[in-house]
Amino acid sequence: MIRVALAQINTTVGNISGNCGKILDALSRAKAQAADIVVFPELAVTGYPPEDLLHKDRFVRDQIRALRSLAGKVRGISAVIGFVDTGKDKRLYNAAAVISGGRIAGVVHKKELPNYGVFDEKRYFSEGVVSPLFLLNGSLIGINICEDIWVKNSVSRDQARAGARLIINISSSPFDWEKLELRKKILVERARSTGGYLCYANLVGGQDELVFDGGSMVLDPRGRIMAAGRQFEEDLVVADLDVPRAARPGKKAVVLSADPGVKKAPLSPRKAPGPLSRVERIHKALVLGTRDYVLKNGFQKVVIGLSGGVDSSLVAAIARQALGAENVIGVSMPSRFSSEGTRSDARQTAENLGIRFLEIPIEDILKSFLKTLEGEFSGLPFGLAEENLQARIRGTILMTFSNKFGWLVLTTGNKSEIGVGYCTLYGDMSGGFAVIKDVPKTTVYELARFVNDRSGAWIPESVIDRAPTAELRENQKDQDSLPPYDVLDEILKGYVEDHQSVERLSRGRAGRDLVSRVIRLIDRSEYKRRQAPPGVKITPRAFGKDWRLPITNGYDGAK
Repeated sequence: MIRVALAQINTTVGNISGNCGKILDALSRAKAQAADIVVFPELAVTGYPPEDLLHKDRFVRDQIRALRSLAGKVRGISAVIGFVDTGKDKRLYNAAAVISGGRIAGVVHKKELPNYGVFDEKRYFSEGVVSPLFLLNGSLIGINICEDIWVKNSVSRDQARAGARLIINISSSPFDWEKLELRKKILVERARSTGGYLCYANLVGGQDELVFDGGSMVLDPRGRIMAAGRQFEEDLVVADLDVPRAARPGKKAVVLSADPGVKKAPLSPRKAPGPLSRVERIHKALVLGTRDYVLKNGFQKVVIGLSGGVDSSLVAAIARQALGAENVIGVSMPSRFSSEGTRSDARQTAENLGIRFLEIPIEDILKSFLKTLEGEFSGLPFGLAEENLQARIRGTILMTFSNKFGWLVLTTGNKSEIGVGYCTLYGDMSGGFAVIKDVPKTTVYELARFVNDRSGAWIPESVIDRAPTAELRENQKDQDSLPPYDVLDEILKGYVEDHQSVERLSRGRAGRDLVSRVIRLIDRSEYKRRQAPPGVKITPRAFGKDWRLPITNGYDGAK
C-alpha cells in the first residue's frame, strides 16, 4: 500500500522563496498524515509559466539552488517537485525532481511540449527523452508532466509497459469553461489504458490572465475517481492505493526510501467536493483571478467606474468577493446624458455591496474641453469624438485616483464589446486589470443573476432589466450599433474560438452580411485590444495569449 498526498498549492511566478515556503508547509502536512510520497504541481519552484524569466541565467540558478536546499529537508517521505533543470547538456528542461532521503534521487524531463493556445514551451524548453521508473514500497511508479498525459500512446503508455502500476502526473493546466470535462475524460482514458492508478496534481491560483483551477484527483485502474481536490482552492488530497508489488523491478528503477517505522492510521473520511455548475466555475475563476492579480502585484484597493450598468455592477460584485468591501471603491461620473435611473442604480449597487461610493459629475469638465475645441469643431455635429471624450474624461479621473492613492483601476468591458471595438482607447479601456475581458455579454447576465441568487440581490433588478447603453448621447442603446448580443456572441464564439468561416457562420441565425460586418469589426479592432489591460481567461480562446492577429493586416476574412 502506498499513501499518496497531492499538494495543490497556489504559487507565484518568480517568488522562489515564497513558493518553497508553500512546498515545505504542504510537505509537513503530508508527513503528518504519514504519506509515503507527496506530489507538487508542474514548475512549483518557479511558478507557472515563468516565460522569459527563463532567459535569465541567474533566475534558473537560483531556483536550482532553492530546490537543492529543499531536498535536504525531505526526510521520512518522498516528494515530486516541479522545477527547471539545466541538464548535462546545459539545455533547459521542464522537469520533476524526485526527492528521497534528503537528496534528489532522480529527475524526469517533460517530453511533450505544448506549443498552442496559451502555451509556448518550445520557446524555452528542450524535449525530454528518457523517463526513469521509481520503486517505492516495492511498487514501480512512473512520473510524467502535464502534456505527457494528454498525448495518447505516449509517456504514460510506455511507463505502464515497463511495469509501472502507479502513474503520477504533475500539471499546471489552466482553466477554461470547457476544460474540466475534457480533462476528466482524458484522465479516465489514461487510467484504463495503463491499467494502473493515476495521480494528477494540478496547480491552483491566478497568474496574469491565466487561472489554474486545481481539481487534483486520484483514479483507480478502472478510471473511477477515488479522491479529488477542491476547485479554485489550495488543498491536500491524501489517498491509500493498493498498488501491486513489482515482480521484476529491474536494475534501472530508482529506489526511493520509505520510513518503515511510521504507523499509518486510517485516513479520516473526506467528503468529495460537489460538482460546480458552468456559471459557478466561471464565477470562481473570475474571483480567484482578480484576487491573485491584485494581491500578487502588491495592490490592496481597487477602484471601478460604476455606471449603473450590468458590466460595472458585476465587476464591483466580483471585486467585493475577491478583496472585501473595504477594499473596493465605486465612482459614478455622470454626464448630461446619464439618466436618473443609472445614477440611482450605481449608488444602490454600491450600498448593496457595502463599498465606498463617490459621485463626480463630468459635465463641467466636458464643457471645458468642448469650449477649448470649439474653434476647430465649429460647424461640425456632435459625434463620436464628443462621445469618446466623455469616456476619456472618466478614464482620466480613475487613473488620477490610482496615481494619488495607489488604487488599481479595474476596467469593465466584456468580450463582446472588446471583440468588435465597442470601447474607447484611453477611456473605458484605461486601467490595470480587465476582470470580464473574456466574458461574453450573454454570460455577463448569467453571472449577474448567479451573484444575486447567492448574495441576496446585490445587483438591482433594474440594472439587469435595462437595455444596455453607453449613455454617451441622447437615447443611445448598444443595439443602435450592434446586433442583439445573443446573435453577436454566437458569431464571436464561432469566429474567435472555433475558427469558423463566413459560410459556416452564415448557416446560423445571422445572415452573411451581418456575419461579414461583425468579422470585419473584430479584425479591425485588433489595434485596440493590443493596448488593453490583461484580464481573466475563461473561454477556450481569449483575446490575449490565445489570439495573435496581426494589427497591420490586409487579409479580408469576411469575404
